[in-house]
Amino acid sequence: MDGDGTRDARGTHANPVPRPAGPPEVPAKPPEAPTVPPRPARAPGAPDGSAFLTWLRTPRPQALPGVWRFGHRPRPEEEPERVPGRQLLSGAVIAFLVGWLIWSLLWNGYLGGWWLLPLYAMIPDSWAEPHSFTSVVVVYAYYVLIAGIIMVGVGRLGRWSEIWRRYGPPAWRRAVPGAVPAPAPEEDPAAWPALRAAGAHDAAERLAADARSGLMRDVDHARIARAWQGVQRGRHSLATFTGAVLSQGAGACPHPSGARDLPVRQARHDLVTGQVRIGTAADDARNPYAYRGAGLALGPDLLGTSLLAVGPAGSGKTGSLVRPLAESLCLHALAGRAAVVVVGAAGADLGPADAYDVVVRIGHPDSVYDLDLYGGTTDPDEAAVVLAEALVGDLTEQHQGGDTRRSTTVLAQLLGPFRAVHGRFPGVPELRQLLEGAPGPLAELREGLRAAGQESLLRELDARERQLDRPGDLGGVLADRVALLDRPAFAPFFDTSGQSRPFSLRALDHPVRVRIDLPQRGHADASRMLARLVLAQFTASVSVREDRSLFACLVLDDASGVVTPEAVRGVQRLRSAGAGVVLTLRTLDDVPRPLRGPLLGAIGCRMALSGLTPWDGQDFAEVWGKEWTEARDVTDRQIIAETPAGKAVHMLRRVITGKAPTARAVTVRQVERERWSASELAHAVPAGHAVLSLTSVKGEHAPPLLVDLRG
Repeated sequence: MDGDGTRDARGTHANPVPRPAGPPEVPAKPPEAPTVPPRPARAPGAPDGSAFLTWLRTPRPQALPGVWRFGHRPRPEEEPERVPGRQLLSGAVIAFLVGWLIWSLLWNGYLGGWWLLPLYAMIPDSWAEPHSFTSVVVVYAYYVLIAGIIMVGVGRLGRWSEIWRRYGPPAWRRAVPGAVPAPAPEEDPAAWPALRAAGAHDAAERLAADARSGLMRDVDHARIARAWQGVQRGRHSLATFTGAVLSQGAGACPHPSGARDLPVRQARHDLVTGQVRIGTAADDARNPYAYRGAGLALGPDLLGTSLLAVGPAGSGKTGSLVRPLAESLCLHALAGRAAVVVVGAAGADLGPADAYDVVVRIGHPDSVYDLDLYGGTTDPDEAAVVLAEALVGDLTEQHQGGDTRRSTTVLAQLLGPFRAVHGRFPGVPELRQLLEGAPGPLAELREGLRAAGQESLLRELDARERQLDRPGDLGGVLADRVALLDRPAFAPFFDTSGQSRPFSLRALDHPVRVRIDLPQRGHADASRMLARLVLAQFTASVSVREDRSLFACLVLDDASGVVTPEAVRGVQRLRSAGAGVVLTLRTLDDVPRPLRGPLLGAIGCRMALSGLTPWDGQDFAEVWGKEWTEARDVTDRQIIAETPAGKAVHMLRRVITGKAPTARAVTVRQVERERWSASELAHAVPAGHAVLSLTSVKGEHAPPLLVDLRG
């Protein structure tokens, strides 16, 4: 974490080693009085909060969407005209020679003595005596004035000031960031002016003291600021907040896990703005000038419109995008701002297990947590909707209006009666038997319903039994999909008897960090089905949350086979629910053709990484659209000199400009062109780069930008 202060704020530089003093010099004679060294500002080894204060006080100006705001220096919207260096130097030399020529002509009297008339008019006759010191000073001062006027004129014509800025000492000096001056107390974020304005002066003093002493980190600052927002909204009382701060200081209002930071960080984070830096906008003519060279970052304000990244294996999706985003969302969760669920293959580089509160390793015998197959709901109809989407969502007809209503009805006819009899939903083996129409479980279920007097549910079960023998019944298809989970490797999982610790996505009401490892090896179909299950449960859970100020995000490292019509509709609803998803794909061929356009339209942030195929690039080119641009048609016609003087002039122009003298005709017209064509996306994106377009939850847009993910 170089440059943003977060590494020092975490305490890695909290114990500076004092520099040993050199050997004392032996004085020639005893000193008259002993010299007492100054008292150190703090005890040796005490933490220092200067790095944290510098990080906190660094300006973060408002910027365009996606710009890394930490220490950002805005650039003009339009690129200033830049004269080529050879032409600039040649013009400066010619201007100097012209000035020298004018001065020589004046000094030698070839232009007459009219330029001395003001001097003669001002000098008295008494000063014109020979060997008069005053007259000599005045005359030479006048000469210097005239020479200065000539030099200023030719200097402006020759652009000497631009040469000074481009090649002089201003260009030699590197911009070294100095110490950020301490602002006024009412504007100093380290002094907590909002708390002082509300009357909590003691709490503000305690937090300011912890910041100066190095006891506060960036996560602590963000967490306490989040708690203060809860006080302003009336969720907590001021007395409770003040008491916690006075007793615990920077450790007040802790996360339920007690953690105040992640075990390790790989990306650059700024929790004041909520951004994580993912790269740098390339200095390319296709990027707007205001973005060139600026850092590119993502935050909840952009992830709230969801993000789709497409690129082949090895293009950097996991390391350059998923890992930094997962890291950032986990930090937001520690600050009480977000809840995150990260789903990926077992062994994927998604961060250490200690960075998460809940780690679900499906198919791993040592997994502490289990996954709730029904999403924590007690409503059979709701459970049937989510489960049908997971089981057969990818088999739905991909035309307009295709859905999983028939599969939902089949599951609801079984889940409702089973829960009424047993007080729980069926496990995987039990659900498979019911879908296959096994006589024993169905008869047992019928007897239980009769004993409980559940006539309405008994009619549901009768309807299911009548449909078993009909052609085209979906029970067999659902049973085959459930059989993918009814394997020995998954035997300890998806238990509904209460003997395991199932995790439910209903917990997204709290700032929780969850990682779900899918069993890719040997169970690819089951992994895709479980990924659809998690996505369906996520979209269903976040829409019924009470606190939508807590940003919820689902990160799917590989969304192959996950995109269904219902999933696209669910993604469209996330923006208003204060949530978002991050999906990565190797190719858009993993998405059915009728769903590619709706998916790209529902996603606000789109990323095309290097190595994209031309047909994938065509889909991105269509969704990014076209723009009006100024096209210039330049026609150069070489000028041929006829006379020796003309040839000499042409030779001089060739030496100065490096080009043959030509007559140029320029035709300017407005044309509509694609922002990025399919061919450019497939062949013009360098390795380690990506083209990224952004949309914020407020509706602000950023055009497709060429981003260096290694910067």
